[in-house]
Amino acid sequence: MTSPVEAGSELPPVDARLVAPDSRYEIEDGRIRYVAPADEPHGTRHFILCALLEAHVREEYAGACDMLTRTSKVDDMAPDASVFPRARDPETGGRRLEELAFEIVSTEALSDAGRKAQKLMNRGVRRVFAVDVSRQRALEWSTELASWRLLDPGGFIEDKTLAAALPLEALVHAAKADDAIARALLAKHNPVLEGALAQKQLQGRAEGKAEALLRLLEKRGFILSAELRERVSSCTDAELLDRWFDRAVTATTVDGVF
Repeated sequence: MTSPVEAGSELPPVDARLVAPDSRYEIEDGRIRYVAPADEPHGTRHFILCALLEAHVREEYAGACDMLTRTSKVDDMAPDASVFPRARDPETGGRRLEELAFEIVSTEALSDAGRKAQKLMNRGVRRVFAVDVSRQRALEWSTELASWRLLDPGGFIEDKTLAAALPLEALVHAAKADDAIARALLAKHNPVLEGALAQKQLQGRAEGKAEALLRLLEKRGFILSAELRERVSSCTDAELLDRWFDRAVTATTVDGVF
């Protein structure tokens, strides 16, 4: 196998195809290979993986599922998911090589995935990961060891392509994916989430002011109708609640407050 440095000037662009795009074939060592559709465990984990990557990648990077990459003159293969720079290649104008690649595998298929991982890294992909759905574990390919390295299940993938560290637990346990996605979007300052949190904080402050006003009125002996009590409880205008509270300190009647 050639090294990334040796391959750089000799290999075709990463988006130069040997097989027809959108087909179910890859080329490995010059031989065409049919890639079967996924069964449920593989398919559902693939779905979650893509959602996690979409949430975690930095703005200057993009992610893809099942995107073909020309790893050599005789190999054209597609990782299950990948992360690559958004900027186009300045020389070819085409897509740039992915920096991260992910494979969803069964324990029995790890050796096949290892050959694919080595080819990707020989081309220059920096890191290749595998999610073993049958044993619920995550691994990273080690070129030095020529083997998969088991990752700490409580650890994280930290990388310059990611806006937030990707928890390995979310990769292997579907129940943790939503939490990881929410944290990643907050780390990226998602305006929808930040707006919702700000609105929630304002709502919480208004609720606190309304409770304080009702307690003050009760302590002062004022009797409120159900309608008026609901008006206070449902008010979200903090400034209005402050005005009512200030009046309630000295008012002698309910009308004097409202």
